[in-house]
Amino acid sequence: MSPVIDCTTEEGQAQGVAAAAEAVRRGELVVLPTDTVYGVGADAFAPAAVAAILEAKGRGREMPPPVLIPSPQTVDGLATNVPAYARDLMEAFWPGQLTLVLLAQSSLMWDLGETNGTVALRMPKDDTALKLLDEVGPMAVTSANVSGQAPAQTILAAAAQLGPAVSVYLDTGPSAGTLPSTILDCTGEAP
Repeated sequence: MSPVIDCTTEEGQAQGVAAAAEAVRRGELVVLPTDTVYGVGADAFAPAAVAAILEAKGRGREMPPPVLIPSPQTVDGLATNVPAYARDLMEAFWPGQLTLVLLAQSSLMWDLGETNGTVALRMPKDDTALKLLDEVGPMAVTSANVSGQAPAQTILAAAAQLGPAVSVYLDTGPSAGTLPSTILDCTGEAP
């Protein structure tokens, strides 16, 4: 059974983030809290790990996962031609429940699926998630559930759906949010 690490204390969070970071560096999947629901994620630059996310969810490449980032400054390394209005939205709503679809840097060596040259970026408002992202960098993360099932609001719900496909589960208690993030296409002149 994959370890479930209680991250509700400072010590537990440090242990959990360290274990999850090691798993991500090995190309494995982790379940982490976000400000919406629990997410399943992996290194955004590890194509086999991203494919494992899609496989665990029973989802095809036509539904690529968004990428969680630790700070707004990360955007410029992952996206190009970022409109001023998108930067205004980041300033107003990040960290938070807003995902922005932007034109991806063409030089990046990643395979998130069929993105049509875009990347969906979000900075979550969750301390454990941000600490993990600070350790490992951008992560491909999507809701921790099998496609068609309810998104996991507890670590037990995530484990029941994803089981041994995940190497480490970070438990911070029931998720704070019940709604997924708002997604805005920022690849044009207006969102």
